[in-house]
Amino acid sequence: MNVKSSTEAAELIPRQSDPENEESPPSIFDRFLTPAELFYVRNHFETPRIDGREWRLTVEGGARRVEFDMTALRSMERATLTATLECAGNSRALLEEKAKGVQWALGAVGTAEWTGVWLADVLERAEPAGGVKEVILEGADRGAIDEEPKTPGEIAFARSIPLEKARDVLLAWAMNGEDLPERHGYPLRAIVPGWYGMASVKWLRRMALVEQPFQGYFQTFEYSRWVEMAGYRSLAPLHAGEVKAEIAAPAAGEAIGAGTTYRVRGAAWAGESAIQTVEVSANGGGAWDQAQLLDRPARYCWTRWQYDWRTPSGRGRATLMARARDASGRVQPLERNKLERSYAVSHVLPVDVMIT
Repeated sequence: MNVKSSTEAAELIPRQSDPENEESPPSIFDRFLTPAELFYVRNHFETPRIDGREWRLTVEGGARRVEFDMTALRSMERATLTATLECAGNSRALLEEKAKGVQWALGAVGTAEWTGVWLADVLERAEPAGGVKEVILEGADRGAIDEEPKTPGEIAFARSIPLEKARDVLLAWAMNGEDLPERHGYPLRAIVPGWYGMASVKWLRRMALVEQPFQGYFQTFEYSRWVEMAGYRSLAPLHAGEVKAEIAAPAAGEAIGAGTTYRVRGAAWAGESAIQTVEVSANGGGAWDQAQLLDRPARYCWTRWQYDWRTPSGRGRATLMARARDASGRVQPLERNKLERSYAVSHVLPVDVMIT
């Protein structure tokens, strides 16, 4: 059996240098948890340098303004959450039409075990009023946007979540049992499970409870999609992820021997839901076979899968496809939804290989 592995000499793949944006290598799909050193890096501005001894987290907008240092947070009841994070632009480079944004291939995704304190427990100290609808999460990273629509000077990276989502959110100081690395949000980041990665704000420094929808730059101009409303199309913020399966091996264009058995491998995830099944087609979607799931499906987490493919006896091109179904009945679409702008690339992505 031909089984490919890329664990040797694996390292992050640079996609942009200023600011730093790096993609995980295919080897991340060889294990359930992604090591911090191989976890994709998504930055919008320069990485802030933070002295953990001087760092504080403030919560405003409630009956009380409260402030926490790390000692105070660590004295609260701690929790651990395993969650997959996917950049909203993951797989953008594979679109037929070039789209604006960092040109991610398949590796702007990863799964880690996060440890910290529940956001709901922190907000409780601020005593939110009855009219509060959202929580704005602000990071210490900031800068100016020089392309249209330009910002009026520097802005902080900030996103909001509905108050009802707060009970699912973890404020994490550890990743896979170790303190958060600087590039992943040290000393504290939000983990918003099931939502695209831009919601999991890094270098968290301030939160605000608000009664009106937040209209920040990264909530409206960026990380938004078109939606239908009363016969009109309007922009709405991205939030929960879609159901999606990716083929990690073989790679596009890979040469595979005729009349052999090749183990097709990948992972699938489904936002706030859990994966139910993954199917593989070896003839461009003409027929589908069920793949073997390698992990117990769990909400918020990817499930790795494999499929032993008996390759054709003759030479030529073959097209592999994988599609996932989640526990709520959603099926990964075969075609791209153009209302997603340059985000949420969740349709089936064919992989062409050469049979030799």
